[in-house]
Amino acid sequence: MSRLLAYMQLLEDYSEPQPSMFYQTPQNEHIYQQKNKLLMEVYGFSDSFSGVDSVQELAPPPALPPKQRQLEPPAGKDGHPRDPSAVSSVPGKDSRDSSERAPKSPDALESAQSEEEVDELSLIDHNEIMSRLTLKQEGDDGPDVRGGSGDILLVHATETDRKDLVLYCEAFLTTYRTFISPEELIKKLHQSSTPTTPGRPRDSFFNPCSTYEKFSPFTDTFKKRVSKNTFFVLVRVVDELCLVELTEEILKLLMELVFRLVCNGELSLARVLRKNILDKVDQKKLLRCATSGQPLAARGVAARPGTLHDFHSHEIAEQLTLLDAELFYKIEIPEVLLWAKEQNEEKSPNLTQFTEHFNNMSYWVRSIIMLQEKAQDRERLLLKFIKIMKHLRKLNNFNSYLAILSALDSAPIRRLEWQKQTSEGLAEYCTLIDSSSSFRAYRAALSEVEPPCIPYLGLILQDLTFVHLGNPDYIDGKVNFSKRWQQFNILDSMRCFQQAHYDIRRNDDIINFFNDFSDHLAEEALWELSLKIKPRNITRRKTDREEKT
Repeated sequence: MSRLLAYMQLLEDYSEPQPSMFYQTPQNEHIYQQKNKLLMEVYGFSDSFSGVDSVQELAPPPALPPKQRQLEPPAGKDGHPRDPSAVSSVPGKDSRDSSERAPKSPDALESAQSEEEVDELSLIDHNEIMSRLTLKQEGDDGPDVRGGSGDILLVHATETDRKDLVLYCEAFLTTYRTFISPEELIKKLHQSSTPTTPGRPRDSFFNPCSTYEKFSPFTDTFKKRVSKNTFFVLVRVVDELCLVELTEEILKLLMELVFRLVCNGELSLARVLRKNILDKVDQKKLLRCATSGQPLAARGVAARPGTLHDFHSHEIAEQLTLLDAELFYKIEIPEVLLWAKEQNEEKSPNLTQFTEHFNNMSYWVRSIIMLQEKAQDRERLLLKFIKIMKHLRKLNNFNSYLAILSALDSAPIRRLEWQKQTSEGLAEYCTLIDSSSSFRAYRAALSEVEPPCIPYLGLILQDLTFVHLGNPDYIDGKVNFSKRWQQFNILDSMRCFQQAHYDIRRNDDIINFFNDFSDHLAEEALWELSLKIKPRNITRRKTDREEKT
């Protein structure tokens, strides 16, 4: 069994939630607005575009690109124009251009061949863009945008200066990997954001009908804003690339764009993108050099001798939270989304490390208890862990809380004889993870906490898997964006929890005592100890008598 599947075993009784649960509108829109503002300040966007008004004024282009005006939707049998949203883009004659389009289902390709070609990447008129999207009907739940081609969804996401589209843009940037690769998306944004100086030949690798190339030389404020927004989305995409996605191919593609920007005299834009790229490369170098992921034993740090009783329960809870937090903040959102789709641990290294930490902690707790020879020592340790759980709950650390709970409620420990007061106290803590009504108690507790908080990611992974398997990727040949909205909604709370950090001082004595929880028994060994303490079909009185002797 994989490490992630073992992590999710706590939710074996997962029941399907109501779909409406994932259609709610996230309440954290202001966080995304602040994030965009901060990113603009970090990369100096205001400076990068401050000189755009000084460009030599030229005659403005028509309201819509000529190519678009000529390709109005064909008329139906009754002579009236068809719904523009029914028109789909089809691959062009140039094979290089067609290879860069978003992948479509066979039905979409077949229907597209019957329509005239419209380069949706070149559209800038908001009403025209909206006419090509599938929108929700009045009274329906969910997002306003229900679907569309990959290209028109991308173009709509570049309307970043519309305040009513903040959440749509975030949903697109969070979930686009489920229907187009980062490399292909960067190519499309490259097409739509590369300025060309009048008279300078264009590189044939890129689509000449690009938004930025068409309109950057003009002084029209709207068209300059379109170019700026498109470039900002490109920077956002690069900024949010997972480190495992930072391949040589993508780096080469991005550096080619920086080179073109320099050649076209767009030095400020080139500087912004170059800083963006170097920041990601530096992150990858730091990850390779970091030793925090290595076990303490591998770094020559010996476990501290002593027992759990040497430390206060609240201090142990704080250090457990500190270790969880260090791993939780490293998880990149796409890792979680992609695991639910592909279940490939290699593409989710930080998520895998986080869940492995949970599993090791849980088995470490079981082992400490089961290795005690006397019943009273086992009881004392179990009560100690219950106290630690109490403090973990105050810290909003549901991950360590449930790691310990899964240990105390595991079959080899649960089957042993415990004082009635101890058993009843543990049962109260188990109500948090009651599976009735799709874990209503835990969901309610999570919705009420004030960050910082470390959630149990098992439920997020289960919810994402449920949405992925229960909804088609395409509907009528168009990307099913309702599915992506649900995925975005599930990930929204995790993203917000990652923004708020704990202020906890490291206690090396306790951390060294944990020793990365590497010293623990396997499941089979735990069962052997459990059966040795209490053989099957042996009465409590006989077991107690044997232990006293």
